[in-house]
Amino acid sequence: MKHNKKLSELFGDFENVYRWFSSLHSISLPNVDNTVHIIVDMINGFVKEGALSSTEVLSINQSVADFTVKCKQNNIVNIALADMHTNDSTEFQTYPVHCLKGTLESQITDEIKNADAHITVFGKNSTNGYLEKEFRDMLIHSGKTTFIITGDCTDMCVIQLALALKADFNRRNISSRVIVPYELTATCTLPSHDPELAEIMALYIMNTNGIEIVKNIL
Repeated sequence: MKHNKKLSELFGDFENVYRWFSSLHSISLPNVDNTVHIIVDMINGFVKEGALSSTEVLSINQSVADFTVKCKQNNIVNIALADMHTNDSTEFQTYPVHCLKGTLESQITDEIKNADAHITVFGKNSTNGYLEKEFRDMLIHSGKTTFIITGDCTDMCVIQLALALKADFNRRNISSRVIVPYELTATCTLPSHDPELAEIMALYIMNTNGIEIVKNIL
């Protein structure tokens, strides 16, 4: 076996993860003057139509829209990342063709649009939005150091953004607060993919890397 622990002990560790998850609580909005709300991939191609749309992501669509309204009312800037793939995207070697740039699939949902008509949307051609220079430069130059991340998928685009964002601020010796409210994130159902296990493990991994995992933000 690769691991020294017996399988029974490993399953015991999963129970510890579950207890950690069960203990999470909701928090109040952080300092609004220093906060950005980043909405990840709440777009039609993951919410309403297309090869990668799912009921799991659809289930948080209105909640994310409501939270976007709350942020707007409290003068927290809302920005969004959206898959906008090129036809020759190498990501299609791993996933079905989805969210081509210029299509309805690549647009944020009407509920999110109606929540804040002035959301700036940044396109991305990979699962890690932080690799997009325009988006990254905007965050760095904004002077903000608290980031609330909502959207999908928890174990793909959300975790990659959260870890890259936190790591880059650490690299530059700038204290930051990256918050992920799990009730405002979701993953999807894919072949050989257990969404519940994938999501809770992604949240746990983020937590061990300095990301603040909470139940919700009130």
